[in-house]
Amino acid sequence: MQIYKKNTLRVYNTTSGKKETFTPISEGNVGMYVCGPTVYSNVHLGNVRTFMSFDVMYRYLLHLKYKVRYVRNITDAGHLTDDGDVENDRFVKQSKLEKLEPMEIVQKYTVDFHKVLQEFNFLEPTIEPTATGHIIEQIELTQRMVLDGFAYESKGSVYFDVLAYNEKGLNYGELSNRNVEELFVNTRNLDGQNEKKNPQDFALWKNASPQHIMQWPSPWGNGFPGWHLECTAMSTKYLGKNFDIHGGGMDLKFPHHECEIAQAKASFGHSPVNYWMHTNMLTMNGLRMSKSTGNYILPNELLSGNNSFFEKSFDANTVRFCFLQAHYRSVLDISNDAMVAAEKGFHRLMEGISLLDKLNTSTASTLHIDTWKEQCYTAMNDDFNTPVLIANLFEGIKYVNLVNDKKETLTAVDIALLKETLTAFTFDVLGIKNSQTSNNSSIKLNGVLEMLITMRNEARINKNWALSDEIRDKLAALDIELKDGKEGTRFSL
Repeated sequence: MQIYKKNTLRVYNTTSGKKETFTPISEGNVGMYVCGPTVYSNVHLGNVRTFMSFDVMYRYLLHLKYKVRYVRNITDAGHLTDDGDVENDRFVKQSKLEKLEPMEIVQKYTVDFHKVLQEFNFLEPTIEPTATGHIIEQIELTQRMVLDGFAYESKGSVYFDVLAYNEKGLNYGELSNRNVEELFVNTRNLDGQNEKKNPQDFALWKNASPQHIMQWPSPWGNGFPGWHLECTAMSTKYLGKNFDIHGGGMDLKFPHHECEIAQAKASFGHSPVNYWMHTNMLTMNGLRMSKSTGNYILPNELLSGNNSFFEKSFDANTVRFCFLQAHYRSVLDISNDAMVAAEKGFHRLMEGISLLDKLNTSTASTLHIDTWKEQCYTAMNDDFNTPVLIANLFEGIKYVNLVNDKKETLTAVDIALLKETLTAFTFDVLGIKNSQTSNNSSIKLNGVLEMLITMRNEARINKNWALSDEIRDKLAALDIELKDGKEGTRFSL
């Protein structure tokens, strides 16, 4: 039974710069492609935020009873960094650093990626293709673009000809609103530019030296595919030459997604995607997250408490709940205070849901549950507005508490509707793990630990070092580490 309504869901389309009514190409069916990770290092929190946003979109589309084919790729083929230096191939560099084969690097960090997403309760995509598994398709697309005059071979490499593309009446820069003439003026003279007709031409296929670790045979010699090409090849193979949604972080808008549009138009004669959707940045303590500045934390470090930014560990449900309190197109800033507040809000939501089965029914309702339910759908239909949805869920918890305190009444039918809506949006749409027992255990464990820390602090004040050390050592035996600092004692699990 379908519950989606025509002309109801509106999404923000980066191409038009405004919200548009979502109308899938095939009624009742949605094709969605999201750029996945480049698996040469641990997945970072910014990745988690991006993939979580599209996980919620996927969940909501499924909730509306759309049949969704969700494709999220794995980039496991070496490609060049922005400066065009072959020696800076990320897989090659990491392979040398860790003294592992490139495919060992791929396996190691693909496993890490999947473990982290499972921790945060992500749904698996319908298809998860890899770049190395689609070399033939990438070569075929490159050959087509060369044949049609959109690309050229140079010294064993093949480049997309941006100037030729624009001279044929097409518009490189349409997604990011960039003028191609300005791109020509502002492009730096990078390494390897002598192979190109124009500095802003991008590689479809790159010639590999005999020493290069990752390479495949092609009509132009041994080499490897360009980064932008893989997503065009995989998205169109599994979703068709025109599909509904293409997503990724806003950092991919240019040049990656811009190049995808150009490649598809050159290959198929039309734009590949109806709705381009981009998530915004994740910052920490008001600053951009960066390894170089030290303002950086991995997902597992946040979950375990093994870091210097947060006072304690936070479970995956709390982190997910915190992330979804910001709209996917807004900058999300995380901090210790924000995470503590999210934890309190999350527990309040769970405690309210736990009361649903204990509510007494009445012969009449004094609350309008139908109206409230419609507000929940209105929030998500407004470009997947999770912050407004969460506000509505707390309004639902308010109703629960009012009925529980006998200040309002609900019929059995309305109580069932309240329960169905609260649980569906909390667990199915927002993706919170439905583990009430686990949540209660976590709350109790945190309470016990705080009590033991208080006892230890009192022992230290009284110079009872034996008791203080005993508490610390017994917790350590349970893999619970206490860290004493200027701001007090923290624990990590």
